[in-house]
Amino acid sequence: MGFFSNHSQKKKIVILLGHPDPGATLSSEMALIYEAAAKKAGHEVRRFNIAQMSFDPILHKGYKAIQELEPDLLALQEAIKWCDHFVLVYPNWWQSMPALLKGLFDRMWLPVFAFNMRKNKQGKQTFGWIKRLKGKTARVFVLSGSHPFLIYLFFGDYTSQIKMGILWFVGFKVTLTRVGPTEQAPEWKKNEWRRRAAQLGTWGE
Repeated sequence: MGFFSNHSQKKKIVILLGHPDPGATLSSEMALIYEAAAKKAGHEVRRFNIAQMSFDPILHKGYKAIQELEPDLLALQEAIKWCDHFVLVYPNWWQSMPALLKGLFDRMWLPVFAFNMRKNKQGKQTFGWIKRLKGKTARVFVLSGSHPFLIYLFFGDYTSQIKMGILWFVGFKVTLTRVGPTEQAPEWKKNEWRRRAAQLGTWGE
């Protein structure tokens, strides 16, 4: 019974397309299919495309100085605080995310918003941290030109950075969908990925 009730629950969903190319890509198609299915199922959706966001992805002085957040980053922060479920779609480049997407997290994944390190009465950092975004879920679509298993075999877990180091660290319960190999994939295989994106969007998962 719980299985069906989870799928019928309407959610507040934020979708971030992390591909820096503003044109048509398989990543953008997957995000669009998920979004359309989620809206059709009655979920409330807010969509962000990193290629259309305006911000400096470079932390010029690291975290030694406050670098004021641009309006687009503030808007995404507010949307993430608002949502129940966060969906991220991006291509795997050099066993990691595109530089622009990494820069987005460098800039906006900040204390008070996403986490806080625990401190003692003297204000010195102690062991552990507070996960400010705990209770939320995330779905990450990672698209790769090579087969995901072969990437893992030769180079290790290329999804650990986003899953553990970024999303789990601040409280998200993360589920990954590895899509690939996308290079020269036949249309029937792409249709399988499209159907999966639509199914997950319908369920809000």
